Order: sequence, then C-alpha cells, then structure tokens
Amino acid sequence: MNLPNRLTVLRILLIPLILIFLLPMPDRPFWLGWNDFLLTTGRLIAFVLFGLASITDLADGHIARKRNLVTTLGKFLDPIADKMLVVSALIALVQLGRVHALVTIVVIIREFIITGVRLIAAEHGKVIPAGNLGKAKTVSQVIAILVILIEPFILMVTGSWFRTVGDSILFISVLLTVLSGLQYLLANRSMIRG
Repeated sequence: MNLPNRLTVLRILLIPLILIFLLPMPDRPFWLGWNDFLLTTGRLIAFVLFGLASITDLADGHIARKRNLVTTLGKFLDPIADKMLVVSALIALVQLGRVHALVTIVVIIREFIITGVRLIAAEHGKVIPAGNLGKAKTVSQVIAILVILIEPFILMVTGSWFRTVGDSILFISVLLTVLSGLQYLLANRSMIRG
C-alpha cells in the first residue's frame, strides 16, 4: 500500500477517535467525569483530530498526483473516506443539538445520488472527476465543521454572535452541496437517460 492510500486509511481510522472525543456517553453517574471532559478538552481534541483528518485529504491527493501514485484503490477509498468523515461529524453535531438534521439529510442524499451516477458511469467505463463546485462543497463542509467544533472556545471570548459565523458557513456548504449535485446531474444527464 502506497503513502497516499495509507493517508486515506489513516483518515478513516481517525473517524472513531473523533467521535469518541465528541459524543457523550449515556447520562449515568459513571460517565459524568468523562462527559464533563468532553465539553472542554475533549471538544478541542475532536477539533484537532478532525483538522488532521482533513489535512490527510489534501495530502493524499497531492502526493498521489505529484509522485504518480494514483491507484484504483485510492480512487475508490479517497471519496469514501471523505464522505465518511464529513457525514460522521455532521451526524454527531446533530446529536449534540448544534446542527439541524435537515443539513445532514441533504448531504447524505446528495452523496447517494452522486455515487449512483458514478456507478452508472463505471458500467460505461467512465470515471467522472469531481468538479470545482464539488471541491468547493467539500472545503466549505470541512471549514463549517471545524468552526462549529471550536465554537465553544471562541464563544467564551466573543459572545453568542460568533455562532452566526458557523451557521453562515454551514448554509453556504449546504447551498454548494445542492448546486454541485445539480451540476453533476445536468452534466451527466445523457448517460443517466441511456
């Protein structure tokens, strides 16, 4: 397994760690200390781990192209790892009451549709690369999640207005999610009809 693929696998392995430091355990006396830890230091650890996982996404693609290490496994794993990372974080933030479930539903539906189109393309021997809107969508999702993860610490300094920053970036990411999905469908409509 080459370095880019190892970085992709590392991104997948970081997901459970992020969730461990983000999601509280059941509300039982045994877990009170842990759940209090999650509200402060745990949240900061989740932020750092999510940031590290996001950096591996940038690094694996750059290294693969630069060193000519693009593989079939990498083409398969990389987009799956991206989706797993973003969707897992969004679902956790829904459980924490910070993100509306509709945001996560829109993201998941878009990814199912695009994956379906990619499967149709694969049957025709075509590989459909991510477009600029799709890349912007991913970047905006990652930034929104990072801002929301660090938000409790920033709010201590700025007050409640900073919450609007996370909400605004999240709104932009949902808009880009929908627009990039529509662009993808329109660009490949002839293949879908066929």
